[in-house]
Amino acid sequence: MTNWPELERFLRTDPKDVGCDQAMAVLHVYAEVKAGGEDPEVLYPGVSAHLQACGPCAEDLQGLLEAIRASSDGD
Repeated sequence: MTNWPELERFLRTDPKDVGCDQAMAVLHVYAEVKAGGEDPEVLYPGVSAHLQACGPCAEDLQGLLEAIRASSDGD
């Protein structure tokens, strides 16, 4: 363990992680797939890796899922 937590977090980053920009570009599709009961990790493994590592992006996904569920409840 080092005295640099940011460095440790960087070194633990999954090489499949696509980063925030690419994850955000397809997050709405990822959410639709997940809400539909399918496993988006199969189609978007890099996005899944990113969501496991990035709290803010994971929160955005949760918000999208809640919006999708609320929308489908209103149908």
